[in-house]
Amino acid sequence: MSRSDDVLKLHRLAHGGGSAALLGWLATRLGGWTGLVRHAGAGDPADPGGPGGPEQGERPPGAAVRGAAEMSARGVRSAVLHDAGSATLLFALDDRRALAAVLPLPHPAEAPALLADAVAPLALVLRAEEAERREARAAVAEARSREAVLRLLMGGQLPIAHQIAEALRPSLPDPMRIHVAECRSGRLAEVARLCQELTGGRAWVVRCPVYVRHLIMLVPADEPAVSAGHDTLAGALTAVAPDCAVGVSGELPLSQAPAAYTQAFHALAVARGRGERHARFGPGPEPELAAREAGADWAGTLLAPLHAYEPRRPQDPDGQELRATAHAWLNFGSHATRLLKVHRNTLAARLRLIETLLGLDLTRLGDQAALSLALRLTPGAGRGSGAAPAGAPGLDAVLRDPQVTDWARAHLSRLTGPDAPAGARDTVRTWLAHDARLVPAAAALGVSVPGARKRLARIEALLERSLLQSPSGRYDLWLAHRAEELAE
Repeated sequence: MSRSDDVLKLHRLAHGGGSAALLGWLATRLGGWTGLVRHAGAGDPADPGGPGGPEQGERPPGAAVRGAAEMSARGVRSAVLHDAGSATLLFALDDRRALAAVLPLPHPAEAPALLADAVAPLALVLRAEEAERREARAAVAEARSREAVLRLLMGGQLPIAHQIAEALRPSLPDPMRIHVAECRSGRLAEVARLCQELTGGRAWVVRCPVYVRHLIMLVPADEPAVSAGHDTLAGALTAVAPDCAVGVSGELPLSQAPAAYTQAFHALAVARGRGERHARFGPGPEPELAAREAGADWAGTLLAPLHAYEPRRPQDPDGQELRATAHAWLNFGSHATRLLKVHRNTLAARLRLIETLLGLDLTRLGDQAALSLALRLTPGAGRGSGAAPAGAPGLDAVLRDPQVTDWARAHLSRLTGPDAPAGARDTVRTWLAHDARLVPAAAALGVSVPGARKRLARIEALLERSLLQSPSGRYDLWLAHRAEELAE
């Protein structure tokens, strides 16, 4: 093989296979060890380890290490050192690394020229690979930062969320609508790019930390949402990705991001069954709006021990963290570990502490619904807000309020309307009576579990609320049923 053929091969390998392929070919071509070795004292935080030989991370031979140290000490760009039965050839790539070959004697005559020719393409491909690694690390860092902003928004910590978001760009929109897109994970980047393009880069986009097929988009409220009865952004997103479904919240201030996300999630449950594959959040109002006057004191009293809680150890969660844990668990169940970045045992321990502080049994749907409503009625509560009003009413007193009764009847009216499937009201009542657990509810209804699931899926479309997947409308259904029982 001629020298020109070798040079051509080196460049092809650098372009197509990278540094590992190039070093591997050199080792085979020369019949010895070939790889990278650091100069004495050189350190590179951007490339820990790096390729040492044909395989990434291979430790270089002692002869190569000694040769690099000698070359660095002498301040030369190339060197040849002989040991008993072997020769070490070194060529500097930059001020940190050298290309080294440890070859048995006698080594091929073309070895020095071949290694010298390999320096330029190898140095270029190494720089390209380091740039790719830095870009990948930056992308991971940005994704985690965006996820942190989402967690702060869901926890009501707007000032810190704004500070982080300003560094990432764009600014968080306020007021806004939340779009939740569901599609194959391979499509998410394409959907995110299209959303940014259609909104002029004003949308704030983050991958959902809980559901890997979901993309969450905070879109400025002044973006044209509906044109000629058609949701323009959601329609464009589903058009580019036919397997994609999009749920859209109503227009809300940024401080109500948790409510907006829940609305968009409910709309997504409706969108899955529609031909156009997108839907806007259905009719309200929500229970926290109906119960705002009657329930504020009750919610403050219930949550006072949580807000006033101070941990005995600095590393333990405080009241604010416990509140965020409760909110995440109510919305996502066991999947809350992905949002909170904690182990399932840690989540279980926090929930037991919350039960103890509040005197609740969170295995019961009624207590879950009470906690959910209380959290929604106190969106701005946090550290130090532990003062509870004296003589606050109980939950039943709140649910007897005429505004709540009106909301409950309106919320349940669809279950007995002309479009309701047969037995919808009984199905929901039985499901709620068994704490929204599908298996015992199916047994009580005398149907199979898939049959019960199909019934609830039809009721999801009727109510325009997600029931089977969290965030679920089961808490509001329980509250509505209880309010109606009390009114009767």
